[in-house]
Amino acid sequence: MANDLIDFIKTRRSARSYTAEPVPEELLDQVLEAGTFAPTGGGHQSPVIVAVTNPETRERLRRLNAAVMGRDTDPYYGAPVIVVVLAAGGRGTFVEDGSCVLENLMLAAHALGLASCWIHREREIFDGAEGKALLREWGLPETLRGVGAIALGYAAGPEGAAAPRKDGYIVRI
Repeated sequence: MANDLIDFIKTRRSARSYTAEPVPEELLDQVLEAGTFAPTGGGHQSPVIVAVTNPETRERLRRLNAAVMGRDTDPYYGAPVIVVVLAAGGRGTFVEDGSCVLENLMLAAHALGLASCWIHREREIFDGAEGKALLREWGLPETLRGVGAIALGYAAGPEGAAAPRKDGYIVRI
């Protein structure tokens, strides 16, 4: 079993192209629940997970994320679901807490045959006026900070092979 888990971790890849096929609710629920079991500093469970499937809200996030990059692209690669991870900005471990949630989400997606990719720039989005407006619309406190998001759906093509691990990745002292 332990070797299966290690092999499983080694086979997860980031997908950068998705089909339009919707993610079934039961699979989305399982992915989201897995995120809630991530470790958090002091067990405080500071993150908040927002699953975006509404096309208008998805487009709004796409536009905001692309603007941070100064481009007019889709930073979420056409995925039908964007899962935003926010965390309580007052917690000293908010980045670490949210990062653990994001990893759990990606591993759960892989386990269920879904593709995912970690997306950045949510901190810039939710620290800005339009991001704060989204938080208010969603009924969430403006003290939440963006940690990241995952694009979630079915990959439009085959997963590539893992890149070779760099020399010096592990140092034993």
